[in-house]
Amino acid sequence: MQVVFESRDGAASPWRATAERRLRFVLRRLGWLVPLARIRMDDVNGPRGGVDKRCQVELRTAGLGPVVVTAVSRHWRDALDRALARAARSLLRHWRRARRHG
Repeated sequence: MQVVFESRDGAASPWRATAERRLRFVLRRLGWLVPLARIRMDDVNGPRGGVDKRCQVELRTAGLGPVVVTAVSRHWRDALDRALARAARSLLRHWRRARRHG
């Protein structure tokens, strides 16, 4: 699985290794379905603070279509973990649906 990390915010750059490691851990059993994963981390309203850390996870799947989820939180780690959890649930749901109807 190829992992692409994107961020325009300098504060999110140190999260690159953590994001890739967490993604591989969360998708350890379904990783064979995902040839490409893209993680985008942005600070929505800049230095003003608040609930503004956004993490978007896009999974390009083999035959199931793309899975894109977004999570917003006050902290980078929370946004990352929520987005990855939602992406894993959504990927599993897509796979089960395709298997049932396929």
